[in-house]
Amino acid sequence: MHRLTLSAALPLALIACNSGGEAVASGEAATEVAAISPVDRLPFETAEVAAFDEPWAMTFLPDGRALVTEKKGVLKLVSFGADGKPAMVDVSGTPKVAYGGQGGLGGLGDVVLSPDFTNDGFVYLSFAEAGEGDTSGAAVARAKMVTAADGSASLKDMQVIWRQEPKVSGKGHYGHRIAFGPDGMMYISSGERQKFDPAQDLEQNLGKIVRLTPTGGIPSDNPMYDQGRIKAQIWSYGHRNPLGLAFDSAGNLWNSEMGPKGGDELNLVKRSANYGYPKVSNGDHYDGRDIPDHSPEDGFVPPKVFWTPVISPSSLMIYTGDLFPAWKNSAFIGALSGQALVRVKLDGENAEKADNWAMEGRIREVEQGPDGAIWVLEDGARGSKGRLLKLTPAK
Repeated sequence: MHRLTLSAALPLALIACNSGGEAVASGEAATEVAAISPVDRLPFETAEVAAFDEPWAMTFLPDGRALVTEKKGVLKLVSFGADGKPAMVDVSGTPKVAYGGQGGLGGLGDVVLSPDFTNDGFVYLSFAEAGEGDTSGAAVARAKMVTAADGSASLKDMQVIWRQEPKVSGKGHYGHRIAFGPDGMMYISSGERQKFDPAQDLEQNLGKIVRLTPTGGIPSDNPMYDQGRIKAQIWSYGHRNPLGLAFDSAGNLWNSEMGPKGGDELNLVKRSANYGYPKVSNGDHYDGRDIPDHSPEDGFVPPKVFWTPVISPSSLMIYTGDLFPAWKNSAFIGALSGQALVRVKLDGENAEKADNWAMEGRIREVEQGPDGAIWVLEDGARGSKGRLLKLTPAK
């Protein structure tokens, strides 16, 4: 076990990509990354548990094992021994993924369990799926996970239950985070694929958060249920690249998303709400064109918290454990270009920036463990391994 060292305040940095280190559309320029203020010491101990090839997401099974996705299409089942050393096997039967581009864009994404996993065994995966020509789009599939006596595991009877429509060119902004709500419904974040206008187009499900049944059906109480198949999916719209999706203990849905050049957001997601992109944003286009800031008169829902310069929010977890009692009900956000773990204090429907801890790499995923520890996955892009780190209270 070791403690991550913290350097002096990081200067504003320029990166030759968009706010998340993802491929950018033609003409996009560099953007600034938010500085991190120094602190005397980190309030947690950090143990390096394992390392993965370009990990994207993780979730814990009821028995304490974990599933970890790698973007090239590998799903790892990880067991943790009494000595803390992990044992890993590849889960067979994963879907074929579209993977490539700068930093290995696309590929296998989120992994979550059915709310009734103990009884039904369903695992949900999101991934980039190839289309005709040079097109692709996010998809969500579910399958039963079966384990054998020899420790092997496989996915059976996989079925794709949702797709981005239409599939488009480009390799970025898939979004595709999954969260189950207290209502039993499945919520999926769908990026606008760097195409801007689809976020406001209700005939496409790009730039939206959609709400479906666990089998991919459309709930009859969705706000536009009777207005056609695509509109019927939509819960909220006007999103750019929503890479975090989580419910708090009161049942409120929150999402974190990457802004353009500035304007990363944490939003309280409401039924039928329009969050404004690309008509409004607290950032601007990469080619220098202005985007009007959110204002009380614009008719759009503003973020509860925003960051300019950016942090590049990659993920979102709302803490409910007891190991860090002072942080209960806080939102934790992984920062990619910001290379930080970010805490936001939640109070009902309000949010306030709290902490921004410098880490040693780009943080792709934040997850709560069964014992209340906080687990983070480094991005592992550009040829390096992404470490799995376990955070426990500082002694």
